[in-house]
Amino acid sequence: MNLQLHVLIDPVQMSLESLPDNMRQMAKGGASVIQLRAKSATTRELLDYGQVVKELCQQFRLTFIVNDRVDIALALEADGVHVGQDDMPVAIVRKLAPSMLVGLSVSSLQEIMEAKNCPPDYFGLGPVFATLSKRDAGEPLGIEHTKKLTQVANTIAPVVAIGGINQNNVNQVWRAGVHGIAVISAVMHAPDKKQACEELLAPYDGQ
Repeated sequence: MNLQLHVLIDPVQMSLESLPDNMRQMAKGGASVIQLRAKSATTRELLDYGQVVKELCQQFRLTFIVNDRVDIALALEADGVHVGQDDMPVAIVRKLAPSMLVGLSVSSLQEIMEAKNCPPDYFGLGPVFATLSKRDAGEPLGIEHTKKLTQVANTIAPVVAIGGINQNNVNQVWRAGVHGIAVISAVMHAPDKKQACEELLAPYDGQ
C-alpha cells in the first residue's frame, strides 16, 4: 500500500460537484490515499458523498479510507477505516472487517506500545505541528519528539504523520523517518491541488 500522501476531505470544504476535477488533480499530483472525514455530516450524507468519493478513487486508482465510521466504511466497501483512541478498537474492527486496512491515531509512546498486540496497518501520528483543522488534536509533538516516536512505531507499523503539515515544513517531517503524511488545509485551501500535492511530495522524492 502506498502511504505517501493522504488527503483528508469533507463535504464542507469540497462540494460534491467539485469532487471529480479536484480528485483528478490530486491524483495527478501524487496523492495516494483519500480519507473521508466529516464529523458534522449525517449518516445519509456520508453515504451519498462517500459513494461518489469511492467511485472516483477507483477511477483514479486511489485508496479510499473512511475516518472513524466503521459502519460507513463497511456499507461503502471502502478500502479501509481510520480509528482514533476513543473509537472502535483495532481488534474489533479486524473481526468486523478482516480484509479492510485499519489506521490508528496515536500521540504518545504508551498508545503506540498498547497497539503492539493487535497492530494497525499504519499509525497516524500527531499532531506534529499546531493545527486548526482538528479542535481536539492536543498539544503538538514537534519534530524531535515525532522523530523519536516514529523510530519506535515503525517497528510495529508504518507511520503517517499528521497535524499542521504544509509545504513550508514538510521537509522536516520527511526527515523524521515517516512513511507518509496526511494533510487537510495544505491541499484543501490550495487553488492548484495538483501543484500542492507535488510540493508536499518533492522532499520525499529527493531523499
